[in-house]
Amino acid sequence: MTSGKKKRMSMLDSLAAAGAPSPAPQTGAVTPMMTSNRALRSARDAVDSHHVWELDPASIEDGRMADRLDPADVLDLRDAIEANGQTVPILVRRAPGEDDRYLLVYGRRRLEAIRQSDKVTKVRALVTNLDDDSALRAQISENMGRRDLSFIEKALFAKDLVSSGFGNQSQVAEILTVTKSSISMAIAIADMVGPDLVRAIGAAHGIGRPRWESLGRAIDENDLDREDLIGIAKEARENAETSMVVDDVASTNDPSIQAFLAVEKAVTKAIKPAKSPSPAPPSSVPLKIGGKRGGTVKRTAKGLSIELAGGDFADWVETQVHDMIEDLHERWKQRSED
Repeated sequence: MTSGKKKRMSMLDSLAAAGAPSPAPQTGAVTPMMTSNRALRSARDAVDSHHVWELDPASIEDGRMADRLDPADVLDLRDAIEANGQTVPILVRRAPGEDDRYLLVYGRRRLEAIRQSDKVTKVRALVTNLDDDSALRAQISENMGRRDLSFIEKALFAKDLVSSGFGNQSQVAEILTVTKSSISMAIAIADMVGPDLVRAIGAAHGIGRPRWESLGRAIDENDLDREDLIGIAKEARENAETSMVVDDVASTNDPSIQAFLAVEKAVTKAIKPAKSPSPAPPSSVPLKIGGKRGGTVKRTAKGLSIELAGGDFADWVETQVHDMIEDLHERWKQRSED
């Protein structure tokens, strides 16, 4: 076997081995990671003579389930392929009943980059024979092995897998090599935020589960208008993208991060509790003595106060106040008993 052929045969083996755990004791158990990686090994075994073909990008259809939120963001990859060539082939399978037509298994960004290129006209591809289920498993394994999907991309992908009938949450969890509870939580968060709003925000790499969950709960529990939030997300993305081009802002100014932050800020503002009303001013009633105003009776949260205007009468009341209050208390008791 030639060295070139050996290299091509090992290409998918390397992908399949990516992220694989150390060998476990020989117990006969099949781990989820082993099951997942078998999809890539099956793809490798089905490749037509392990030959790398140069195909017309227009002959390849991409009808797969979306696993990325920014598939069109391939300008850097396009430039790299134009400068250095396409070093890693994509994987396609033959379209049933159609000669010279292919269905993409994985390599969407590489295919899109070449489609956008004026310099590269052919895409390098391995051709395999896989059914729909095996092709989807190979796609999942390849993307999970690269570990470059954000939390919300994985959540939305898991939701779409379950909704499409690919499998229940337990089966999807096995394919993605995670626990069923994490799949359930991820799908619940995607539902709370809303798929359309998630897509408007984008991948938001670096924004993890806690912040997405907090955002989703706030939106869901306060019944906020997702259409308004979608508009805010799109505007923030457009502003960030414009800044990157016009103002030469560093590429770390990820438009999807800016969209998430803008939506998060809008949600926080929308649910900010209103200021507590100021306590009502204490009620006061003028106190008339001999037909004239001689003081004030004021009721507050702490009790009752009587203010008398200064003078001889006020001086006398000060000396009699204890007896007067005692007398009033006795009269009150008698009234209560009657």
